[in-house]
Amino acid sequence: MRASSLCLVFGLVLLMAWTSEAQPHGAAVPERCCFDFIDFQIPGKKIVSAMRTNSHCPVAGVVVTTPRTEFCVNPDEAWIKKYL
Repeated sequence: MRASSLCLVFGLVLLMAWTSEAQPHGAAVPERCCFDFIDFQIPGKKIVSAMRTNSHCPVAGVVVTTPRTEFCVNPDEAWIKKYL
């Protein structure tokens, strides 16, 4: 009797784990978001690329890539508007 109860409990635990709604991956999280922005202008000849952040980011921004690093720029800046 004890062995059959143990098998029943073990089987129920396996069934609950198998039918769990837990996802192995979290919700879609953007790869790049900006939280702090630079307060200086980057010369256009040093910019390799510039792309807007994903709409799922909490704050809109532009990720500017130079040969050495990346910067976050406020999309309301006049110079980045001209560049984009």
